[in-house]
Amino acid sequence: MEATTAVETMVRTSYGRLVAYLAARSRDVAGAEDALSEALRAALATWPRDGVPEKPEAWLLAAARRKLIDAARHRQVRVNAEPTIQAIIEEAATMANETKEFPDERLKLLFICAHPAIDAAARTPLMLHTVLGLDAARIASAFLVAPSAMGQRLVRAKAKIRDAGIAFAVPEATELPERLEAVLAAIYAAYGTGWEDAAGVDPQQRGLAEEALRLARVTAQLLSAAPEAKGLLALILFCESRRAARRGVDGRFVPLAEQDLEKWSWPMVAEAEQVLLVASRARTPGRFQLEAAIQSAHAQRLFTGRTNWAAVAQLYGALVRRTPTVGARVSHAAAVMQAGDAEAALRMLDELSAADAVAEYQAYWATRAHVLAQAGRAGEAKAAYRRAIGLTTDAAVRAFLQERAKALEYA
Repeated sequence: MEATTAVETMVRTSYGRLVAYLAARSRDVAGAEDALSEALRAALATWPRDGVPEKPEAWLLAAARRKLIDAARHRQVRVNAEPTIQAIIEEAATMANETKEFPDERLKLLFICAHPAIDAAARTPLMLHTVLGLDAARIASAFLVAPSAMGQRLVRAKAKIRDAGIAFAVPEATELPERLEAVLAAIYAAYGTGWEDAAGVDPQQRGLAEEALRLARVTAQLLSAAPEAKGLLALILFCESRRAARRGVDGRFVPLAEQDLEKWSWPMVAEAEQVLLVASRARTPGRFQLEAAIQSAHAQRLFTGRTNWAAVAQLYGALVRRTPTVGARVSHAAAVMQAGDAEAALRMLDELSAADAVAEYQAYWATRAHVLAQAGRAGEAKAAYRRAIGLTTDAAVRAFLQERAKALEYA
């Protein structure tokens, strides 16, 4: 059991770092993933018998590098492939005998996945899959495509990286803006996936929010001249500051407006405010700075005891003009309702009703139900609640929506 737990821990905490390290040197993402998968299988067979090694990451790295050599010999690929991989062996062997950790190459790999040569539709899924370890089926669900189609998209993207010989490096300043946006979007998507598992019951998502926060910190530090990198860091810090307040002691879902402010992390809020302030000095507001500003407006409740919903709605309006995603538009409508204009909010949601993306979008139906209830249209609100409940995978959120729907029966 101890060995199995150790392997699971390595998958959760080290997968992306190991793949990035191997891929940065072999120039073959798919090959690095295959080699690491074989190494993990070997660990499951060996560790229960021999015990968990003192340096499990170094053990996996050594096993993976042998698999890379075997694969290179078997395929008889490029003339220079085996010498390159042999260099990995020598470097990794040296590092395994030292106390320091091996380099974290994930940021480089993120930028590789965001290269213009990669299909734009595959960039964020590729980052989530390769660097953060999400499986293709989960990514496909998030992007509303079939798992088989997502799997093919990922395979083609990895082949492109290998065949095009894309350099594993942070891009030049002239290339940075286009690729940075995709990198930040992937980190935030990973954080959102981990955020959804508030109870920490999904082993694939456990620790993902923390890893995304770590990547956001590294990105903001290495790209200190990029305000949007700071904007993303501030946004995640604001959201993470409320983690302890999202569930009651009995596991009950607690909506933002009802959260216990004493459970919010004041140090995280203070750090987020400072990071956002530094980002704002560049006077180039982008998507993540605007989203962080929205969370800052919510955080003012710590000091005033109330939420200025008019300000939140105004900020969402700016975000929608900048990035008119379905999620931003739904949140804008929710803020308008909270500001006191349920009818205007309903019109905004009606404008989205014909979009294919909202048919299976739980947040749309939950928001629509709340707005309809606020507008006094109980019958329609019940139907929207039923739709939202059917699309909800979180048991605590489902119970919350059921309570709201049941309350309409006595309205």
